[in-house]
Amino acid sequence: MVRIKKFYVLWPISFLKVTGLAIFPFIFTKKEKVSKATINHELIHHRQQIELLIIPFYIWYIIEYGINLYKIGDKYKAYMAISFEKEAYANDSNLNYLKTRKIWAFRKYFNKKVNKKDELKNEII
Repeated sequence: MVRIKKFYVLWPISFLKVTGLAIFPFIFTKKEKVSKATINHELIHHRQQIELLIIPFYIWYIIEYGINLYKIGDKYKAYMAISFEKEAYANDSNLNYLKTRKIWAFRKYFNKKVNKKDELKNEII
């Protein structure tokens, strides 16, 4: 069932291989019920997409992934090394993050490592 929220459209797709996927203005999810942290993670990606005028976000994302994959040699680690993902994972459990986030905040994550501790992952909305 598609759920229309104030700022996004939540659309469950059972064959999706990831928990969530943000393609502005949609959030595609593997399951109908997902955690608040997952929604927040995808909304952080929406903000990143808007800041980069959507299409350049995807170009940057793919280029950064390709460079990381070349350097690291592991698909998952290359994905986790993308600055957009680092920002989203570092802040997805902070449900107020988008209220205080500065424009282009993902830039400070280029050389940062993410410590992932997320107690909200199991809280279903």
